[in-house]
Amino acid sequence: MNKTITERVNTYPTKYKEGFTPSEIDELLKEYPNINMKKFNDSMMCHTGSIIDGEFVVYHCDVELALKCSVKKK
Repeated sequence: MNKTITERVNTYPTKYKEGFTPSEIDELLKEYPNINMKKFNDSMMCHTGSIIDGEFVVYHCDVELALKCSVKKK
């Protein structure tokens, strides 16, 4: 079953309930081979997050928006 971006982001097993660590974002991006990385990175320039145990954590909603802005249409 193919999940929507929203479903995948919201059900991804993140280390912290608040959001994604950089390594988790990298792993998630592997699931989207048609992503436009320039658009993804541009979208992530103005994101929010927090620092937990010394790691920057990006909120789910910001990862979701960046993915939606950068997945290439077939």
